[in-house]
Amino acid sequence: MDIHKEIDTRGLNCPLPILKAKKALAEMVTGQLLKVVATDTGSLRDFQAFARQTGNELVEQQTQGNEFIHVLRRR
Repeated sequence: MDIHKEIDTRGLNCPLPILKAKKALAEMVTGQLLKVVATDTGSLRDFQAFARQTGNELVEQQTQGNEFIHVLRRR
């Protein structure tokens, strides 16, 4: 997978990971991939809802230890 941008939101709670992702996506072009690393357990649910509401594609979600990795494709 060719990640174009990665942001680290470890230690931040809702809604900050979503807000940072929204800002990063705004700086990207259609089709590019954004990887978000978070520690907020609610981020799994939050990024699913964010993708549905914004039309960005949630390509992948992973849990690695106490970290949650979300990959979004810019619409």
